[in-house]
Amino acid sequence: MPAIIGPVEIVNVSGGITQFGDSLFISPKESAKTFAGSGVINTGGIIIVNNGLSGTNVLDPNLIDQPIVGNK
Repeated sequence: MPAIIGPVEIVNVSGGITQFGDSLFISPKESAKTFAGSGVINTGGIIIVNNGLSGTNVLDPNLIDQPIVGNK
């Protein structure tokens, strides 16, 4: 159901999807895989992270995580 909304400000676009109105299908146009330890990918004004021993498992037995072929 469509709605009337007020002003919209988009500050940054970085590979994401912005959708206004109705939509049946939304597909990603790119995909990426990121490996990071605990407390690394935090965003905000003030961040305090206290970690002990941290390990990241980078072994991935999946051959296909998010297929994007044919979504263009």
